[in-house]
Amino acid sequence: MENQNPETAETTRNSSFSANATVQKVRTNLALRSKWGELNGAMGDLGTYIPIVLSLTLSKDLNLGTTLIFAGLCNIITGAIYGVPMPVQPMKSIAAEALSDAGFAVPEIMAAGILLGGMLFILGLTRMMQLVYKLVPLCVVRGIQLAQGLSFALTAVKYVRKVQDLSKSKTLENRHWFGLDGLVLCISCVCFIVVVNGAGGEKGHGCEFIGDGGDDTRNCDLGGQKMVESGRNRANRVRKVVCSLPSAFMVFMFGLVLAYIERPEVVHEIKFGPSSIQVMKFSKQAWKKGFVKGTIPQLPLSILNSVIAVCKLSKDLFPEKDFSATSLSVSVGLMNMVGCWFGAMPCCHGAGGLAGQYKFGGRSGGCVALLGAAKLVLGLVLGTSLAHFLKQFPVGILGVLLLFAGIELAMCCRDIDSKEDSFVMFICTAVSLVGSSGALGFVYGMIVYVLLKLRNWTSDKPLSTIWLQKSPDLV
Repeated sequence: MENQNPETAETTRNSSFSANATVQKVRTNLALRSKWGELNGAMGDLGTYIPIVLSLTLSKDLNLGTTLIFAGLCNIITGAIYGVPMPVQPMKSIAAEALSDAGFAVPEIMAAGILLGGMLFILGLTRMMQLVYKLVPLCVVRGIQLAQGLSFALTAVKYVRKVQDLSKSKTLENRHWFGLDGLVLCISCVCFIVVVNGAGGEKGHGCEFIGDGGDDTRNCDLGGQKMVESGRNRANRVRKVVCSLPSAFMVFMFGLVLAYIERPEVVHEIKFGPSSIQVMKFSKQAWKKGFVKGTIPQLPLSILNSVIAVCKLSKDLFPEKDFSATSLSVSVGLMNMVGCWFGAMPCCHGAGGLAGQYKFGGRSGGCVALLGAAKLVLGLVLGTSLAHFLKQFPVGILGVLLLFAGIELAMCCRDIDSKEDSFVMFICTAVSLVGSSGALGFVYGMIVYVLLKLRNWTSDKPLSTIWLQKSPDLV
């Protein structure tokens, strides 16, 4: 038997080592930091996901089964790659256009997603997205995040206060105080989450445990001191148990119970088996309308909120991880270049989803992998018939989950400490909210930022130096 070529043997060993390293990385990324915490964090994105997908399913006959299957697969894959609760959310601008335009049907939605995915894939592959990420100042990114967070919070309050017709994307009369989806119920859910999660601190989800008695117990007799310490220990144990509850998961499961109580016969409308998956067919008109009315308005939002803001927020929340705008741009591009051909809703990563999942305890890729597995199973077992059940889900409870996701995203701006940067951030936020366009807010924010740099420019201090001082990512 001939001896193996040394170069071939070395290549084989390197290949084996690389495969083992990849498997180990995937296992580490999917490892759950906390069973209940990760499960709870998986619920943090549903306040955005369910209303949009359900609205398009009811009004546009979107294939919910296919959407769940592809979204589930993307959740699992991104969790394995990034090792953080990287969300997979429906594209909001395309969804808004579809809900407002009767002629913007499923073919146009999918065409818009495919074209947008191709653009983001090219921007990532050529590393142009990384250049954009480096050039955008932090204060402008924070302005976009603050605007998106406040927008989520305002929408959440609307869901809680007003009755919603998701199939027509309309707000109806004031919500009643009592009932299975009344104001009292929604407010109780808000209070429950605040008690359990607090402000979202790292330890115990915001709970601060009582310390020892200090000087207050030094003069107590031995028996009295033991009683005080025993009482404090019991209080600490109770607080620890309360703070470990999966609040978002419990609220969501409570909503499912209420949905069944509201209309028990809905279970007879559910059919088992996956929805049929077919390759989409497009006309020239569908490509044209999808590009003009879907791709163009969605592109700046995807670049800013789905890539740049997500990349920055990921590095803020997980500084030990390595994220790049190139990778995220390619990831979003591939998701849509594949899924939309089969009728899955165009999707992206979103800063709001990441903030919501982190708020409720998501810390690893296992968080979104759990959510992805649930979507995959529901898509395969129940398919589009699941929409009959979700239609009964209390919208007010979805608003509660969305409220905390929006607040968590908006709170990212608290690291802006200079008055000049705050000025730029609030202009960007105000224009984004009033104009209902993150792209418009970005443009105004960049203009104001450049004008302030020019104002500070002196002959002995080049403008490039001033820009670098305020944009450390360029260094």
